[in-house]
Amino acid sequence: MSNANSRRHNRYLLMRHGHSEANAQGRIISDPRRGLDAYGLSPEGHAQLERVLAEWPWPAPTRLLHSDFLRTTQTAARVAARFGLTPTPEPRLRERHFGTLDGGPDDRYPAVWALDAEDPDHRAFGVESVASVAARLCGVIDALERRYRGETLLLVSHGDPLQILLTALEGRPLTAHRQRAPLLPADVVLLG
Repeated sequence: MSNANSRRHNRYLLMRHGHSEANAQGRIISDPRRGLDAYGLSPEGHAQLERVLAEWPWPAPTRLLHSDFLRTTQTAARVAARFGLTPTPEPRLRERHFGTLDGGPDDRYPAVWALDAEDPDHRAFGVESVASVAARLCGVIDALERRYRGETLLLVSHGDPLQILLTALEGRPLTAHRQRAPLLPADVVLLG
């Protein structure tokens, strides 16, 4: 897919979920068996969304798709209520799966990211490869481009997948995904 906005049929906003209970606990929650029904937004995450929605400087979304994890579902519900939208779950927007590190401390992320910088296809610890994450998230945008014209689509996902998607859309090597500034909880980016 081209990274030129003029070649897209739609406008895209990418949003990371608000601060979550997993963030507060310093835990990796990437398996749907844990993330679909637990580890929703923390009180801090709810407050972040309130601020973001009160100061929304981006175009109003006309459609909203989100990862079906609880933290992204709760984020999407708050944004959808603000704009009168019906949020649509999209499993391809899920968190990157961190294999055997799931449920453990988030201080293990750097070990995975160091390997990412060497090989975007690695699956050490049973993690989902960067290349796989890029393919599934780019696949979401490709499908939306085929389905809609002239929409402003808000996609609510997770930090690592969004950083990987942005790197792919910029045409940069996937091994460089950690070189781009990460989206903080409740951050929104308008694709240029």
